[in-house]
Amino acid sequence: MQSIYLAGGCFWGMQKFIDQFAGVTETQTGYANGPTENPSYREVCSDSGHAETVRVVFDETVISLRDILDYYFMVIDPLSVNRQGGDSGIQYRTGVYYTDPSMRPVIEEVFRRVETELGSPLAVELAPLENFYPAEEYHQKYLDKNPSGYCHIPKKYFSLGKAPEFDFISESEAELRERIGDMAFEVTKRGATEPPCSGKYDDFFEEGIYVDVISGQALFSSLDKFDSGCGWPAFSKPVSENALMERSDRSFGMVRTEVRSSRSNAHLGHVFSDGPAETGGLRYCINSAALRFIPVSDLEREGYGEFLKLFEC
Repeated sequence: MQSIYLAGGCFWGMQKFIDQFAGVTETQTGYANGPTENPSYREVCSDSGHAETVRVVFDETVISLRDILDYYFMVIDPLSVNRQGGDSGIQYRTGVYYTDPSMRPVIEEVFRRVETELGSPLAVELAPLENFYPAEEYHQKYLDKNPSGYCHIPKKYFSLGKAPEFDFISESEAELRERIGDMAFEVTKRGATEPPCSGKYDDFFEEGIYVDVISGQALFSSLDKFDSGCGWPAFSKPVSENALMERSDRSFGMVRTEVRSSRSNAHLGHVFSDGPAETGGLRYCINSAALRFIPVSDLEREGYGEFLKLFEC
């Protein structure tokens, strides 16, 4: 087992969010890297200098540190200083704290990638853990005890790790690359872009659904696919409101909105506001390599029978 300490605003939501993922064996809320010993919540709220932090114990054979950090960056604003959501104060600063120095290169790699995507230095601390004091008992698993309690993280983020269609979580990177192929691996895990007009689904309009090549999560329907002329598959909307996650991307001197699969955190492409007005004005520009197509005739056999109703006359 390994441990990492994540400060990401109010620790109620961060604990609830991290708890959902397979491989996370234990979490605990507490106060980290402050100047005094055993602070109370009242003292922390009075700017004691500690950060609200979640201790995360995880089985690295099931979930990697890199994956945990990718999920962490999904739910924080990494450019905001001492503020997350509607909360402000030094206790709500963001930070990743470690006790094992061998973790630092991996953390730095993730930080560099996110900085490149955002085009700006991060306001997230990266430091060894100096101290950690468990929070009062009523703060532990607070949102499990109080489902209607305050949380700055949207509730839809709390179901990303539930019931994966395929057991992709336990795969090593080498196993995943072998299963989905080099191009799909580079696109989904490294954020690469396939050459324009090269993908097998660019000029392809058979009826069916498109699923995440890693997890099998349903992402798009052929009913929402259109020919945008951009060189990549284009869709006007996802198949469900919880299928995708979005993140700001400022790489290559541009300001774009990256689109990721909510289940596997796979990079899919970007969404733009230049789509057909009659379908809502959005254009989801997606890499073919990130998708697997399932024709209508195979939906029930492959376990996607619930989507047959989309194609009923």
